Amino acid sequence: MSQFDHTQRFLFEDFDIRGEWAGLDQTYRDVLAQHPYPEPVAKLLGEFLAAAALLIGTLKFEGLLTLQARSEGPISLLMAECSSQRELRGIARYQASASECGTEASLQQLMPQGRLTMTLDPTKGQRYQGIVALDGEHLATCLSRYFADSEQLNTHFWLAANRQQAAGLLIQQLPAQRITNPEERAAHWEHVTILGQTLTPEELLQLPPESLLHRLYHQEQIRLFPAQAVCFQCSCSRERSAKALSSLGLEDAYNLLQEQAGRIHIDCQFCNSSYEFDAADVAQLFAGGGAQQPSPTRH
Repeated sequence: MSQFDHTQRFLFEDFDIRGEWAGLDQTYRDVLAQHPYPEPVAKLLGEFLAAAALLIGTLKFEGLLTLQARSEGPISLLMAECSSQRELRGIARYQASASECGTEASLQQLMPQGRLTMTLDPTKGQRYQGIVALDGEHLATCLSRYFADSEQLNTHFWLAANRQQAAGLLIQQLPAQRITNPEERAAHWEHVTILGQTLTPEELLQLPPESLLHRLYHQEQIRLFPAQAVCFQCSCSRERSAKALSSLGLEDAYNLLQEQAGRIHIDCQFCNSSYEFDAADVAQLFAGGGAQQPSPTRH
């Protein structure tokens, strides 16, 4: 398997601490290929993608995880989605001023007074949302605090991206099993996080997980689990577009047909696919015939 485009879980054998590593190569570049993002936007979007890939590995459900951030700053919207099959997509919306920000611009410069929403949408079960203010200098800092405050889980993130690659590392304290003494647990957590703080963005982007974990924790016993492949895959489809169209109602759908000269185009902002519906398609849709006989779909 490639050094990148996968995630890998690991476990400290002697501590109640687990971790996740994510590396994105072609997946990240496929996302960036959909839109001409300026450097600061591409970098932060890469961190979002890496964070989504890390988080999906900590969850035990079939479904979708979405990270969405909004602000009134140079970057107005960032969004990353990752399925339990590790199919990943992402998008950003930004102002012209984002192009003037340097690659080292902080999260506060790019998304001042922003808020991040994390949504878990399981195939079976109840939808869940959590919200955190983006008031740290880095996305990793905000995510770490979210888990510590909202989920009562000591968690630490490291994220990096450079337009060619994106990567992330997560460590998380587990409920007491091996070690039950609170002071020992705190000491182990401090030990692991202090060593993690020595990691540089260059190392995170360049080192495969085996080398990275040996570099940080060569004195500890770590179990590295099999890698899980990640890829860029958009979840849009003609059927989902038809569902969105049907939600308008028959009258509004026909009004939209007239406004668009007899052909409704529903465009996917994630992958630039476009789905077309003419009057016959709309009639079939509202007659209960579905969208099984599509008009030509442009990619």
